[in-house]
Amino acid sequence: MSTTRYVASPPPGVVSPPRTRRIVILSALAGVLLALVWSYHFVDSVIGDNVANTLLGHDAKATAIAGTAGGLLFAFVSGLAGTFTACNIAMAAAIGPMSQAGTAGGAIRTATGLRLLLRPVGWLTLGMVSVSAVYGFVGVLLGDRLPQLSTDVVGGIPVRIVQSSVVFGLIGLALLYLGLAALGVLPDPFAHRPVARVVVLGALVGGFLIGRPYPLFNKLFHWAVDTGNPLYGAAAFVLQSLGNIAIVAVLFTLVIAATRGRFLTWLSRDPARLAAVTGSLLIALGVFTVVYWDIRVPAMFGFGWFPTLPYNN
Repeated sequence: MSTTRYVASPPPGVVSPPRTRRIVILSALAGVLLALVWSYHFVDSVIGDNVANTLLGHDAKATAIAGTAGGLLFAFVSGLAGTFTACNIAMAAAIGPMSQAGTAGGAIRTATGLRLLLRPVGWLTLGMVSVSAVYGFVGVLLGDRLPQLSTDVVGGIPVRIVQSSVVFGLIGLALLYLGLAALGVLPDPFAHRPVARVVVLGALVGGFLIGRPYPLFNKLFHWAVDTGNPLYGAAAFVLQSLGNIAIVAVLFTLVIAATRGRFLTWLSRDPARLAAVTGSLLIALGVFTVVYWDIRVPAMFGFGWFPTLPYNN
């Protein structure tokens, strides 16, 4: 009789979890359900606007951005306020991969301190700010030539929404692929590279800025273009991204610190468990992103159909 032994942090996708088909179906249904119940008005206006107004001390939408310092502050605060917007909630899918990256060198012990606890957050941030800095720099150079800053309407749909649908649709498909790969359904390019997986997820989160229609971000983008300085654009977009993940990063770190690393060790010790958590989150949020931005949003403008709940009318 032979037994199989696994190291502390085996690569996801090598061991498929039990009932993989059920995980895929339930995760996809969860993504569709989230797209149905999601209230952009509540998240963008009730939460986002109120958080930004409170932190800035004035009406974030109505008050002009004053000066470079004011613009950079607005960038971080508006990013923080937009933490739970529909184009940013997919950050939650990074929890499983960050857990694996955090234990890539073995189980976490109390003596390792915050350095190991913050490592996966650092890798996620690296991927994210790399994309946001480049886009901020290039965005200022292109200015109004970007569809994201256009006020034009084509076929009844604002051009900036078309860009959002395309960008978020591609990001959603990428998340869906990574989720299926984590479950062993598709080839996993990051099976033996957990850190690379987290960096790529960070880049996908940073890519949300490329299509984000969030009003406060649109205002920030116009301010950056008006400065004419691409370095301001890069700095503003990096701060926007940092604001986006600040709450998630703090919560992740607090959970790890409170459990003295046992959460990461528990999650990564069983490869099937890690694959199930990683795959289900990535699939659910990938499906949500595609369904919301490529089916529900076009339906709002008369293209196709998607059920609408009363509070979303």
